[in-house]
Amino acid sequence: MARNFLKRFMPNPEAIKSHKSLRFLSGWLNDPNLFHLNRRSASLAFFVGLFVAFIPLPSQMIIAAAMAILLRCNLPISVVLVWITNPLTMPAMFYAAYKVGTLVLGLHPGHFNFELSINWLMHELEQIWQPLLLGSLICGLISGILGYITVRLTWRFHVISRWQKRKKNNKR
Repeated sequence: MARNFLKRFMPNPEAIKSHKSLRFLSGWLNDPNLFHLNRRSASLAFFVGLFVAFIPLPSQMIIAAAMAILLRCNLPISVVLVWITNPLTMPAMFYAAYKVGTLVLGLHPGHFNFELSINWLMHELEQIWQPLLLGSLICGLISGILGYITVRLTWRFHVISRWQKRKKNNKR
């Protein structure tokens, strides 16, 4: 079962609560849903992680952890899923989000040549921040909702198939 597979990789909640740099959060980390794998907690964690992965800010892991704590969903899954946005995938994801934003706003995508400099970043960000932000929110919501629905349906399918298998074995 996927649940048992995931549990092998989950961190120990007590180790996280007692970690010296996280002790100040120990009161907030007492909610059992933050580390349990149930349908609600896992599906909401997928929504949080996939949504935050499209936020074009550094510190996505902190944002995902805060949202997981506030929404009382699985903390490790939420934090791990933001790593979908990594140095290899980030340019494609944010360019796609920018294109979605320009499409929704009715703008023509600008043509720009990439330079690795602060000056270029500040100038171009000034030009593209609105379509990038809107596209990121739209893509984040869509991917989060799709992840949420996929986990809910997969979990339900798995439970139904286990019940049917158990029912079939009991008739023998």
